[in-house]
Amino acid sequence: MNQVQNPQLDAVQLESLALELDQLLCEEKARLGQADARYLQQLIFWQRCAALSGRLGMLLCWFSWWWLVPCVLLLALAKILDNMEIGHNVLHGQYDFLRHPRLNSQQYEWDIACDAKSWQRTHNFEHHTYTNIIGLDRDYGYGLLRLSADLRWRLQNSWQFLTYLTLSTFFQWGIAYHELAAQRVFFGRKKADRHSQVSDQQLKSAFFSKARRQLLKDYLIYPLLCWPVALPVLLGNLAANLLRNWWTATVIFCGHFTAQAQVFQPADCIDESRGHWYYRQILGSSNFTGPRWLHILTGHLSCQIEHHLFPDLPAWRYPALCHEVRAIAQRYGIPYNSGSFGRQYLSVLQRILRYSRP
Repeated sequence: MNQVQNPQLDAVQLESLALELDQLLCEEKARLGQADARYLQQLIFWQRCAALSGRLGMLLCWFSWWWLVPCVLLLALAKILDNMEIGHNVLHGQYDFLRHPRLNSQQYEWDIACDAKSWQRTHNFEHHTYTNIIGLDRDYGYGLLRLSADLRWRLQNSWQFLTYLTLSTFFQWGIAYHELAAQRVFFGRKKADRHSQVSDQQLKSAFFSKARRQLLKDYLIYPLLCWPVALPVLLGNLAANLLRNWWTATVIFCGHFTAQAQVFQPADCIDESRGHWYYRQILGSSNFTGPRWLHILTGHLSCQIEHHLFPDLPAWRYPALCHEVRAIAQRYGIPYNSGSFGRQYLSVLQRILRYSRP
């Protein structure tokens, strides 16, 4: 098992831990205001500049196909910002206090294949409530990868490194397809989820509707609008999406599946207190360090510990909180898993390979 039993915090310590982290959260929420609005506005401005520059630049590809390279990078940057620092965080409700008519968790729709409401159900609720609890957190390995000895080894785990590479390549589609539970909906091999408030038909309708819009936008409408350079534009859109997929998958895996990220059993989390929930979030998450631009491009999921503790707090505030959260964790003897981006990613790859064997 990856579950570490030390330190064992008693009920009094867990309550004290909850009080300290709750106070930290309240103090930070009291500071919310114009700085957050200004940050979001500037971010959207630069994201739109990157998207517009990339798409308009593709029109010049008839001069030379080499011109496609910087355009692809600009469009990939725009898609990464939309996915990570804008979409992910807005859909968490981090900016709901601004009461913006579109940039709120109820109205926003992002530029990926996954329907926003579907993602909120599986990620915002399931994953953030049952983080790393075996059998309850469907984001743990995404039903494809064995990342703990608590999961039964199957023959398909032998080639799960190739599965990981495939998942990273088509990551937006894997996330979009996640709630459908594949065989359960399309092939009827599993019974419907009794706890789901959404019917299989509604799930399929949302999946195909959003998928159709994304495919038409990236691979038909934009290329045709740019005729006679439709082919370079189509390939440019494809390359930008692949770069975004690989980056997103890498960031998410580095925050959840490093060697030191711990897992938990459902029995250990029955009627858990808020302090125990905080305790589990710290043990089950991983941070990685880097310059400010790296934090922005990850949607500040480089501070995954702080995100799991305070998911509805504007993420750009996480780096400033890291030192305080680390200090609190150290006072209670709780491991605070942080390291360089390269080191954390290497440990992810090692974990995938380690649990590919029986």
